[in-house]
Amino acid sequence: MDIKTIQTLIEPDMLNVNQLIHAQMQSNVALVNQLGLYIVNSGGKRIRPMLTLLTAKALECPNDTHVTLATIIEFIHTATLLHDDVVDESALRRGEPTANAEFGNAASVLVGDFIYTRSFQLMVGLNNMQVMQILADATNVIAEGEVLQLMNCNDPDTTEKSYMQVIYSKTAKLFEAATMLPAVVLERSADVQEALKLYGMHLGTAFQLVDDVLDYSANAEQMGKNLGDDLAEGKPTLPLIYAMQHGSEHQVAQIREAIETGNGMAYLEDILATLEQTKALEFAMEKARNEAQKAISYLAFLPDSPYKQALIALAELSVARDH
Repeated sequence: MDIKTIQTLIEPDMLNVNQLIHAQMQSNVALVNQLGLYIVNSGGKRIRPMLTLLTAKALECPNDTHVTLATIIEFIHTATLLHDDVVDESALRRGEPTANAEFGNAASVLVGDFIYTRSFQLMVGLNNMQVMQILADATNVIAEGEVLQLMNCNDPDTTEKSYMQVIYSKTAKLFEAATMLPAVVLERSADVQEALKLYGMHLGTAFQLVDDVLDYSANAEQMGKNLGDDLAEGKPTLPLIYAMQHGSEHQVAQIREAIETGNGMAYLEDILATLEQTKALEFAMEKARNEAQKAISYLAFLPDSPYKQALIALAELSVARDH
């Protein structure tokens, strides 16, 4: 099952999500509307809301609560992207200028705040304390992950454990909420909620591991950002951490300097060669594949349906993609 087939499967629901996104982005403040529309229309596969819709369908959700849940998840993700791009001083996302490049940092941060608070208004409307608890916790953990990543930046002594904590907090936590929430609103058993939570967590981890590999191996045009952006920002991701554990003294010194100074683009060709020689990208990809298989294993309890097959396919596609 490819991504187009999966999108077709939930097309009516995703249209409703998009309508709700547009309706909820309306504001009396012109700049909020302008920047919000820019973000909403900037592309992306909407993987996180897609997961919420597919999970709800796999659980035979009888109403449209999942549309609201999927919109909340997308709003939280969008707000984090706005803030991320400011922190990282990113100029490109998905091949297009970032909101901060187009509108400035101040506007991006403030509209990010607007989108965060709009998501919480939607949560309140669901009138479900457990849903609010899960989403409040997720948002808090995401913020902690951003701070931890900031602390790890330009630190070549960052451990694999600390790196994994960052990607759990920054990425996997929202995937976890996206797949667990339909089971919560449908009042399914604690075991079902936990299984779907773990599916999301392992899928999100796999997804981010692959992103970090693609930063050193993808076609820049396909990725929509520049090759080696993580290196340029001094981010010690898993490929670099592994290469420092297995490279020569010279290679390790070069990677350390690149991370410490944030001047890694000057050594990009050498570092790419080091990653190839130490098989660092293969190591990270194998870890991603293991995470994807763990994710799939937690879907065993679901009765077979096109929606279950789509959830399995998304885990497989997350590690088979080239952008």
